Amino acid sequence: MDILVIGSLNMDVIFDTPRMPAEGETILGGRFATAPGGKGANQAVAAARLAHPHTRVRMAGCLGDDAFGGHLRQELVDAGADCTFVRTLPGVASGVALILLENGLNRIIVASGANAALSTEQIDTLEPMMRAGDILLIQLEIPLPAVQHAVALARSKGMRVLLNPAPAPTIPLPDDLLAQIDILTPNESECAALTGLPCTTPEFAAIAARALRARGVPQVVVTLGGQGVLYNRGDVLLHRAVPKVSVIDTTAAGDAFSGALAVALAEGMDIDAAVDFANATGTCTVMKAGAQPSLPFRAEVDAWLAAQPPLSSQNMPAHE
Repeated sequence: MDILVIGSLNMDVIFDTPRMPAEGETILGGRFATAPGGKGANQAVAAARLAHPHTRVRMAGCLGDDAFGGHLRQELVDAGADCTFVRTLPGVASGVALILLENGLNRIIVASGANAALSTEQIDTLEPMMRAGDILLIQLEIPLPAVQHAVALARSKGMRVLLNPAPAPTIPLPDDLLAQIDILTPNESECAALTGLPCTTPEFAAIAARALRARGVPQVVVTLGGQGVLYNRGDVLLHRAVPKVSVIDTTAAGDAFSGALAVALAEGMDIDAAVDFANATGTCTVMKAGAQPSLPFRAEVDAWLAAQPPLSSQNMPAHE
């Protein structure tokens, strides 16, 4: 079973800061670094590092013809992802993300660059590689028409569709798009944006998850940072805890989770085992700095899982 990732590729420009500057204020920051990123590329690298050899990971998207573009492509190749359908656009800058880190928590500003040029026509070129039973992993850091077209085409081919609705949508996602999603993986802010409901606790997230299921999404997985994961097993909602660790950088944790979830499902894990595997991958990610540099390899995740006691799980009440 293959995984096709369609999405963004960005170079991350990272600043550590003791605090966020006020309007008109200049402050002295700390560490500065650049690292390959972009939600699509992060998820492709995460999946490629985790997947067994029989699972092929392919990436589709757009890069600029600048130095960043060459670096971003090479990172994907080095991770083992197939980049045949990553286009390089002449005269266009690659996407860039400015990441401000304050005590390990991030604030991100994205200049889309070449990512904004991903078109429905480019999506059509992917049709020969779309096969029944494979997984499409897609996000919202590319134009929405391309997302909608890719999802519809994938469903027509019998693919399983996993949408990570990140960054949080600024306009409501159409119900006909949500109805074509097999698995939706928002974090708390993305879940709130999708539903208009607070998602600051597992109890609130359960209410929002029910609202999303009522709109036609069969599988909802809400990541809640240090509060764990809220997901459904059929009609039963469960909250899964995560271990307490020393957080260095939360950048790409959600991407690591989504990439790992796709790999777990491609390998035939049930939703409980898949969530545990994705949780472990996200946990390993936040203990390192950077986006793609922090994404773990399979041996690291397997070792982490083997060393941890079973995570606690709680059934959420049927009605709030």
